[in-house]
Formats: sequence, structure tokens, C-alpha cells
Amino acid sequence: MDFYLTALLQGLCFSGIALGIYISMKIFNIPDITTDGSYTLGGGFTGVLLLHHQPTYIILPAVIVAGAIAGALTGIIHTKLKINALLAGILVMYGLYSINLNIMGRSNLPLNGVPSIFNLIKIITNSNQNTLFILLAFVVTITLIIGYLLKTDFGIAMRATGNSETMIRALGVNTDRMKITGLAIANALTAVSGYLITQYQGYADISMGIGIVIYGLGSVIIAEAIINWFKITSVWLSLLLVISGAIIFQFVLAFTLSIGIDATLLKLVTAVFVLLIVSLPRLSFNKSA
Repeated sequence: MDFYLTALLQGLCFSGIALGIYISMKIFNIPDITTDGSYTLGGGFTGVLLLHHQPTYIILPAVIVAGAIAGALTGIIHTKLKINALLAGILVMYGLYSINLNIMGRSNLPLNGVPSIFNLIKIITNSNQNTLFILLAFVVTITLIIGYLLKTDFGIAMRATGNSETMIRALGVNTDRMKITGLAIANALTAVSGYLITQYQGYADISMGIGIVIYGLGSVIIAEAIINWFKITSVWLSLLLVISGAIIFQFVLAFTLSIGIDATLLKLVTAVFVLLIVSLPRLSFNKSA
């Protein structure tokens, strides 16, 4: 049972990554690998500021701005220098490794005894349930903000940029600016995940972001499969499914560990699971055809 409670809490922590990948890959059709670097950037920033006893109202905005700058840089390299989006993300992610290491000062920052948002805010006495309520409040707030944004004229222009860039450009919309803004928002959300997970697990590590994009990608793929199966068009429901995908993804990993699979094989199991989710709609289609 502890496995599944931990999976739920981690799934909520990873909701920011899932929403960020949803914005970059599903709204803008941009495979953004900056995620690995901006996640560590959020975690590293959080760890350093916590060790310097900075309050949450300073740490969270700083993390959001740092992640947004990383995403905007990828967008600028892609749109202004005309470099392939995948390569642009890889270059920024690669550069962020050195930046993160300099910010942290060392490869690992333990936060033993340092107050976190999960023990500063006391809703109920049970620590796990208290953490759950705080994470739910974060996720609901983020979802409401992103959902509202996507329903505004600006958000509609963002979605149109991904669906038909030529058409929306003909209507006078600056698509380069839309892409830069979208990637900034996506990586700000990813950095928030780093902010949450660092405080949840009690440390920040320079390697914490390696391969983290697969968690967001797996979450979005799970959501996309459900969206396609039920032909869902609601923005709010789509966002809810993306968050549910992050939780389901963590539950699958928890189940894998609970049945005795060696932890050293976890990444292999993760890769196979994502492959199955990606393949399932195509296999179903081929069978019906």
C-alpha cells in the first residue's frame, strides 16, 4: 500500500512535467528535450534557496522564472536561428547541466532538517495526507491556470499555431512569439515539478533530470490514447486526463516494484510500458482494418 501512496504523491509531483510535455508536444508539435535540464534547474534552484532559508513566496516564483527562461531560450534558438526544435532542446539541456552544477555547487544537495512546504503548511496531522492535500492544491491551481489560459484568445492562438501555423500566420499572429511563449510556459511547469519533487524526496541531485522526459511523455501518451478512444474535445477534460496519466504511469511502476521486479530493471520496464501504450492504438487500428 505504501508503494501506491508514494506513487500517487509522485504522480502529482510529476503533473507539471506532464502538462509541460502536453503543451510542447501536443499543442505545438515540438519535441522539447529541454525538459531534462529545466526539471533539474527547478530542483537545484529549490535546494539552494531552501538551504539559504528563503521563503516559499520567493523560491516558487524564482523557479518558475528560471524554467521559463530555459524554455524561452530553446524557443529563440529554434525560431530565430532556424535550428531544428529537437536539436535546440538538446543544446539547451546540455548547457543547463553545467549551469545546474554551478547553481548547486556540488552534485547532490541533501535537505535533511530543512523545512519544506510539506511541513511548513499543516492542514492535518498525518504527514502523508498533509502532503497529499498540498499537492492536490498545487495541481488544481496549475490546471485551472493552464485551462483558463488555453480558453483565452491567446490560448486559442497557441493551439492554432500547432494545428495550422500557416493559416494563423496569415491572420497576423506572430507564430515565433507563440512558440517561444509556449516553450517558456512548458518548462516553467517542468521546473515546478522539480520544485515539488525536491522538497518531497528531501534532496536535489544533478542527475535527477536524466530521462525524466519519458515520465511526461508516458503520461501524455496514456492521456492521448484515452482522448482518441473516446473522441474527447474538452480542454479541461484533456488536462485532467494528462494529470491522470502521470498518476497511472507511477502506479504501473509501483506495481512493477511490488511484484518483485528488480529495481535495476525499472527503466527497461518503463521503456517497454511506454512502447506498449504507443503501439496499442496502432495495433487496434490495424486489426480493425
